[in-house]
Amino acid sequence: MPGIINDTHKSKPTIFADDTSIIITHPTISAFKEEINTVIGKISNWFQTNLLVLNFNKTYYMHFSTKSKFFIEIQLNYKGNPITNTLSTRFLGLTLDSTLSWNLHIEQLSSKLKSACYVIRLLKTIISTKNLRTVYFAYVHSIITYGIVFWGSSPNSNNIFKLQKRVIRIIMKVDNRVSCRELFKKLNILPLHSQYILSILLFVVNNIHEFTINSDVHSIRT
Repeated sequence: MPGIINDTHKSKPTIFADDTSIIITHPTISAFKEEINTVIGKISNWFQTNLLVLNFNKTYYMHFSTKSKFFIEIQLNYKGNPITNTLSTRFLGLTLDSTLSWNLHIEQLSSKLKSACYVIRLLKTIISTKNLRTVYFAYVHSIITYGIVFWGSSPNSNNIFKLQKRVIRIIMKVDNRVSCRELFKKLNILPLHSQYILSILLFVVNNIHEFTINSDVHSIRT
């Protein structure tokens, strides 16, 4: 299917299983709308050629913009079939919103972590701290680290950090007023912001071939 839009240089298809997302960028609204119609037309023709039908009830578009930029409503349709605008969508386990604030995603993470707090609170009376730590990595850590390279810099990520500290205090069976600094060290668990930095570094190392080295940088020997 990507072949149908290979000649549309401003369109970038992303395919995962049976979901296809297409990213389109343009400096002007008119060109943006024209490009969308062109891509939808090519996709629809591809479907028809392969005896398939594009389900417009499950086709959406999201207009990404900065918080400071005035939102412009764009009415899109193809041959009388309206394409619905959405302000948020789920993509590979992440909830994207039109300004990439990550607020909705963090709200959902908070809900999951509150459930994790409840489970660990129940378990703390019947299993050891060592086993609670294992539960932490199986349950809480997996929630916190997934996609953290994207949402970890959000101001609202502090809400996740507070919940992480709540879990740590539950595991260590201490009062809510006790500082978590030493507790993190005893459990050998990274605080959220440290985990974010580590995840960014690992991402760079694992994808170093995607980065361009500045040719103006020269090594200095002393």
